[in-house]
Amino acid sequence: MNQSANQDFPGGSKSRVNRAGNAVRDKTAEIEDYLVIEEWRAAHRSVLNTFQAILRNRTRDSKITVAQRHKRRSTIFDKLARFPEMQLARMDDVAGCRLIFQDIASLNKFRTNFHKARFHHKRKSESNKYNYIENPKNTGCRGIHDVYSYDVNSETGKNLKGLLVEIQYRTAVQHAWATAVEVIGFITENQPKFEKGDDRYNHSMALSSEILARAYENKKGTFPEKSDIEIVHEFLAIDADLGLLNVLRGLNTASAEVGENRNSILIFHESSELEVRTYRSATEALAALFELEKELPGTDVVLVKADTSEEIRFAFKNYFSDARDFIRLVEDGCQQLSGKKQIQAKSRTKRSSGRAKGARR
Repeated sequence: MNQSANQDFPGGSKSRVNRAGNAVRDKTAEIEDYLVIEEWRAAHRSVLNTFQAILRNRTRDSKITVAQRHKRRSTIFDKLARFPEMQLARMDDVAGCRLIFQDIASLNKFRTNFHKARFHHKRKSESNKYNYIENPKNTGCRGIHDVYSYDVNSETGKNLKGLLVEIQYRTAVQHAWATAVEVIGFITENQPKFEKGDDRYNHSMALSSEILARAYENKKGTFPEKSDIEIVHEFLAIDADLGLLNVLRGLNTASAEVGENRNSILIFHESSELEVRTYRSATEALAALFELEKELPGTDVVLVKADTSEEIRFAFKNYFSDARDFIRLVEDGCQQLSGKKQIQAKSRTKRSSGRAKGARR
């Protein structure tokens, strides 16, 4: 990249963005550093819109759900802290498109064809580098991620060359599990997604992922040596102690309405109340996002976009405290793997009126 193009890079240059990220990590950031990061972060919006348009064109008249999300500032800063060697300009999931499929076969078919797409954007990740279906994480996370580098020949958008976007591929079953993990992070002091907090939550979610993989997708996860009945018994024993399924079952699914404008900001307040604000244009929504982050530090605020309000509720159901699909799939999965008609009563009733251990109050 020549010097002129480098100076046009959002935030000034990749090295300037990296310095700003290092300053945040070291807790020495000044106002200018935050401004650099916001300019760089905002520039990803155009990249998101480009890839979403490509994906929607390829999924038209299909049963594939497509949505996009802009990574929250607090999540970016948390990731910098968790990965001391990471350079901010190389963080590859600031902009993310999510595709949700009916099954693994349709996921693989679409992804294989998409890898053959003729456009200038370059896939940076090797085909199986982030394949967490064939190689699940210890947390139980399953799905596939691809990372693309934005590139165009035209002058318009030339300064965005090199910005990264992550494409997530999940089945509906995998999405139900990922949603439950996010909800647990909201309602308790534990973060199974990052293996933080009470190990029982982490182990419970890893076991539930194994149950879903075996019952619905003919796959094994992080416990291949265990039999089906061992997996079920171990999961039910932990759940009888935590009462996690009952807590998730007792959540009041947020009834906040999502407007027909496709740009929505979801605000998850400390009171567990969800507020939804919608905007006509992406530019207006992005400006509002940055203002809300300043006004509500420590509050989960996320900008999302999908074709319809129903798709927003489905693709980002964690923000609506909606773990119903996960509960149904796990309970049915336990029955399938154990050969029993219903889950043992103790796992369904113990602590039925209480909260999970470690839950926020």
